Amino acid sequence: GNLQEKEQQEAIEHIDEVQNEIDRLNEQASEEILKVEQKYNKLRQPFFQKRSELMAKIPNFWVTIFVNHPQVSALLGEEDKEALHYLTRVEVTEFEDIKSGYRIDFYFDENPYFENKVLSKEFHLNESGDPSSKSTEIKWKSGKDLTKRSSQTQNKASRKRQHEEPESFFTWFTDHSDAGADELGEVIKEDIWPNPLQYYLKVAVISLPFPIPLVLSCRF
Repeated sequence: GNLQEKEQQEAIEHIDEVQNEIDRLNEQASEEILKVEQKYNKLRQPFFQKRSELMAKIPNFWVTIFVNHPQVSALLGEEDKEALHYLTRVEVTEFEDIKSGYRIDFYFDENPYFENKVLSKEFHLNESGDPSSKSTEIKWKSGKDLTKRSSQTQNKASRKRQHEEPESFFTWFTDHSDAGADELGEVIKEDIWPNPLQYYLKVAVISLPFPIPLVLSCRF
């Protein structure tokens, strides 16, 4: 029996050594993949720039996308939609090393709600992988703070009817409680930003049984 145990013990130690080699290769792979990602991120930049300029020519482009997107639209109250009509551009920027985080910038025209021209939210991962976020303080115009309004209308509304308005979209800028699992940030970065046009065209495509080129020509 002792011999068998000894053989098993040796096998376990060997497995451990081989596993270490596999882990080392996995780490190398991750580093190389990251380098490739960084390279292509740089190559994509001028195209993102061009795309942003073109999207800026379409009125209500971004509010249409947010209303069409199932997860984002669930966060929008009526007044949020009004405010988002002034949103002209959204930019997602990954930090150069990619792994330490990203920033989302929202550019607004002059509007009746707040003074800011740009609202940003940044997501950071530090060396030990702890997430944190920070964002622009919204300078609300007098009586226009949508984050305060949602809780007041809530009380009146819940007396009148059970249907509750969602919390304001703009509370997202002040919420840093769970930076590691920020759903809205992830949805914008991973789902919308790679191809915003698909969400802009979504309604048209579903409602018209035409190929997309025809849909495009219908829209303009």
